Parts: sequence; structure tokens; C-alpha cells
Amino acid sequence: MASLRALSIVAVLAALLFPVYNWLEANLESFYIFDPKDLHSLSLRAIEIHGNDTKAIVNYITSELSGRDSITTHVNIEEEWVFNNAGGAMGAMYIIHASITEYLIIFGTAIGTEGHTGRHTADDYFNILTGEQRAYVPGAYEPEVYPAGSVQHLHRGDVKQYKMEASCFALEYARGWIPPMLFFGYADTFSSTLDFPTLWATTRITGREMISNLLKGKL
Repeated sequence: MASLRALSIVAVLAALLFPVYNWLEANLESFYIFDPKDLHSLSLRAIEIHGNDTKAIVNYITSELSGRDSITTHVNIEEEWVFNNAGGAMGAMYIIHASITEYLIIFGTAIGTEGHTGRHTADDYFNILTGEQRAYVPGAYEPEVYPAGSVQHLHRGDVKQYKMEASCFALEYARGWIPPMLFFGYADTFSSTLDFPTLWATTRITGREMISNLLKGKL
């Protein structure tokens, strides 16, 4: 009897939430504050001005974004770098923005890494700032090569093998449903690294930024 009641509650909740989800899905574009083409243009300007100086490139990008009146309150200018282990790859990230529908980070490593992209509920735009990234899909006999200034667009639901050659850093922008992506970001902690201080730091920063942006009216 209890299980039947629980199933009934779940069915009612699903019936109520499904139309809401459909409406949100159909109107995702209205929630975004960043534009992939604009971020690529910004990345190119930063590279043109600062060459291979990764720190200067990052500072240029965050300074310009934080100076825009329309998004200045949604940009985290504190460089809170944390390790990131996901899909077997290891690097570090600095979260510039995180919300329910978007995230913008600097991700990279000074020594190279390789792994699985994950299959996500958001489109992911990987703007290479310094170094080179390579990607592979089953059936291909040559790698996809992404040098500085290029963008790898991983479409929502797609998956690739990727490798960041030696020192490589990127401006990574994801737009879609961000919370489901967190499971991929957390999985390696429990199955491999057991690095719970890093897990806590990632959770604290991501949660703070998501809640802050939600309170500011940004989904």
C-alpha cells in the first residue's frame, strides 16, 4: 500500500513537472547571458594581444567580462583554481560563471592530459587559448586538431576522446542543463582519486555561484 502511494505521488509530480520542463527547454535561449561567437571573438582578441602568455590572456578575458554592465554581477573575478578529475582526465579549473543553464570556466593543465569528454545535457564550446587539443571519434583515422584560437564544439549528447597536448588552456563555455553534468565531474572522486577536499572546494564554489546567480534572477 505504501509503495502504491509513493508511486502515485511520483506520477503526480512527474505530470506536474513535465510541462514545466518542456516550457523551460523550449525557452532555454532566453536564459543565456553569454554568446558562443562573442566568447570566441574575445578569446581571439586576448590571444592576439598577449600571445602565449596564458595568465595575461585569462586576465584580459575576465577583466573585459567583468567590465560589461549587463553581466558584471554574474562574473567571478576571484581566481579560485581547483583540480578537476573527470572522464579519466586531470587538469585545473577556474569558475568564472556558474548557473543552472550555463557555466564559463578556464580549464587546462601545464603538463597535458587525456580522457573522455562525457555525454552531456549541454552544448560545450572549448575555446583553445594556448597549446593544442586533439579529439577522436570512433571510425575516424585522423585526429581532430584544435590549435590556439580554434573552438571545439561538442554538441549536446555527443561524446569524444580528447587530449590536451603538453601545456594547454581553454575558455570552456557550456549552455544547456548544467546540474546533470555535475555527476560526471564528481564520479572520479568516488571511483578513483578519493580527493574529498577538492570535491568540497568544487561544490562550495559551484554552489555559491549558482545560488548567487539564481538570487539575482539568472536561471
